[in-house]
Amino acid sequence: MTAYLTSLRAIVLREGLRFIHQRERFVAALVRPLVWLLVFAAGFRAALGLSIIPPYQTYITYETYIVPGLCGMILLFNGMQSSLSLVYDREMGSMKLLLTSPLPRGWLLFCKLLGSTAISILQVYAFLAIAAAFDIRMPGWGYVTVLPALIVAGLMLGALGLLLSSLIKQLENFAGVMNFVIFPMFFLSSALYPLWKMAESSELLHDICALNPFTHAVELIRFALYTQLNGSALVWTFVAASVFATAALIGYDPARTRLGRRG
Repeated sequence: MTAYLTSLRAIVLREGLRFIHQRERFVAALVRPLVWLLVFAAGFRAALGLSIIPPYQTYITYETYIVPGLCGMILLFNGMQSSLSLVYDREMGSMKLLLTSPLPRGWLLFCKLLGSTAISILQVYAFLAIAAAFDIRMPGWGYVTVLPALIVAGLMLGALGLLLSSLIKQLENFAGVMNFVIFPMFFLSSALYPLWKMAESSELLHDICALNPFTHAVELIRFALYTQLNGSALVWTFVAASVFATAALIGYDPARTRLGRRG
């Protein structure tokens, strides 16, 4: 047990130190959602009228609606950023050194996943604080009840990043793969517009958005911010996290990759 806790502390601390030394990463993580919140939302406000839909009890502004989606954006981009660091570590050799530890490979990857998720959650709360400063506030208890939802959603998106890092063999291929994953997941979801708006345009797009695991992560965060539990979103997010984590563990199996081979 001591070895497990020591490895957890060391890996999470390493992720924290890397984040502290890369301050531009923190700024970049906040710039993207703030641009959507303060610039694009002002233009879309008149074009996208929102009716009363759960978990809201009254009409809301467009800025209020997209806050949970932008929280999901931070988790998504940070999960992909974490996968980039894994690809870099693999090319530099530090990932190979980590995975030669006598501890179970699944535990080591979980520690890495936990560290990146903790950093993502800190960024989300920083974003929520800035949004509150611009008078876009959630219910008081919502800032507390959203924490478990952020953990589950962060683990799911971080596990997706782990899976992608096991598939990307070269750092040069990272940008193309990430764009192929990030933008469809983000725009084909309920992050920027409710699903009933998509249904008005296309039933096919609505069905694609409804199957997107990122949609369920966003809805889990949205309901949690209003102290409510979206049971179906929780189940689907947990299932997606389990599938991504299992596939990532298989992808990092030394029998299937070069990480565990000698010579």
